[in-house]
Amino acid sequence: MLNIDSIENGIVIDHITAGRGMRVYELLELHKLDTCVAIIRNARSSKFGKKDIIKIEGITDIDLDVLGFIDDHATVCVIRDGVLAEKKQPQLPQRLVNIVKCKNPRCVTSAEDVDQEFYLCGGEQHRYRCRYCEQLLDDGK
Repeated sequence: MLNIDSIENGIVIDHITAGRGMRVYELLELHKLDTCVAIIRNARSSKFGKKDIIKIEGITDIDLDVLGFIDDHATVCVIRDGVLAEKKQPQLPQRLVNIVKCKNPRCVTSAEDVDQEFYLCGGEQHRYRCRYCEQLLDDGK
């Protein structure tokens, strides 16, 4: 059995759908942090069978819209002084701004310096469309 130490201060992103942990890592840009980040893939879960977990030391705030976009079933546990201080549940965001890029080469976002903006068009299916060209987002889930 693998042991990962607990953290004194930071965030634990738990109950990430198995296989999505690296996508969370990429879109939250955790590689830019100068702190300890642990990614646990395919951990056993009594609720889901398998899950991914990310532990981030020293950080107590993340973009919940990014996390909600990738996996709105995940939970964010804020740890302070070794104790669970707060638990957050990300929600599926209505808008995504500069999180992902439109893949349509004829979209105005390919030629001009404007925000990459998508809106939720199918909540049950987690579907988003580009604000400018209506291209359906392939989010890679």
